[in-house]
Amino acid sequence: MSQGYEATGAAAEHPLDAPDTTISVRETFGIDVDMEVPAFSQGSEHVPVADPTYRFDRDTTLAILAGFAHNRRVMIQGYHGTGKSTHIEQVASRLNWPCVRVNLDSHISRIDLIGKDAIVLRDGKQITEFREGILPWALKRPVAMVFDEYDAGRPDVMFVIQRVLEVDGKLTLLDQNKVIHPHSHFRLFATSNTVGLGDTTGLYHGTQQINQAQMDRWSIVATLNYLSVADETNIVAAKVPAFDTAEGRQKIEAMVALANLTRQGFVSGDISTVMSPRTVITLAENAKIFGDISYAFRVTFLNRCDEVERPILAEYYQRCFGEELPEEAINVMVR
Repeated sequence: MSQGYEATGAAAEHPLDAPDTTISVRETFGIDVDMEVPAFSQGSEHVPVADPTYRFDRDTTLAILAGFAHNRRVMIQGYHGTGKSTHIEQVASRLNWPCVRVNLDSHISRIDLIGKDAIVLRDGKQITEFREGILPWALKRPVAMVFDEYDAGRPDVMFVIQRVLEVDGKLTLLDQNKVIHPHSHFRLFATSNTVGLGDTTGLYHGTQQINQAQMDRWSIVATLNYLSVADETNIVAAKVPAFDTAEGRQKIEAMVALANLTRQGFVSGDISTVMSPRTVITLAENAKIFGDISYAFRVTFLNRCDEVERPILAEYYQRCFGEELPEEAINVMVR
């Protein structure tokens, strides 16, 4: 359900209850603005691991930083594979800010968020005890909570979240006759494929329309698109140094061009699977292992695509690399 959280509450607390320092956005993120953001001088197990090769998108980074610095509720919207959740985590890692992600799939229920009564053993006797869910746990701590796939959440879950979307939003636990006031450094983020209007494109089955009164409570909505060819090439070269040569970069540029063709084909409805930046990195890593980009492409991406769409992908590959894929890798075998 979540990353770095134990329902028992046994997980280690952050050593600091509030940010005790500030960082320069210009120095830390390379964005030319005069902005200082509060941060923690110490980390904890809930602080995401920093990726030194990560490239920050300017507009998305500023939106996320505003959420941390000014307690804004921030939603990041974009196609899958653009790195929406990773972006939030990487900003949090630079701030040493604890971060917990919850995927709002159809199996996440109100009980998962709020908590439930559980039978526990105390002094050799079984007793019933309330175990709080992830939401009250995070609400009482200096934690950034990220709701992934926000537009796929169940209606009963969404109304629970609506209570805490306001900056001073208190959470009432009816079963416990308790009102939880949010920690002054609790932060709330969400990622979604749509902007709350449901699946208007036919690309994201299972997404829901979001109550517009709830959408109004998100004070910042940022859009994260795929990276430019130059930025994505630099990232892959940093992740796979074996390709960080003149010849290697040409191959990476061809991989990125191939990925962009799949993204365009996905948006236009020609194919149903897309190469994300993560897929491109994996393709480069596998190409290094096998010494064969054609075979690496097949085992990295082509083999998990719909067999009917493989001729289209083979055409994309030929356009980018100037060579044909083996016929047996493309054709559907009928026995």
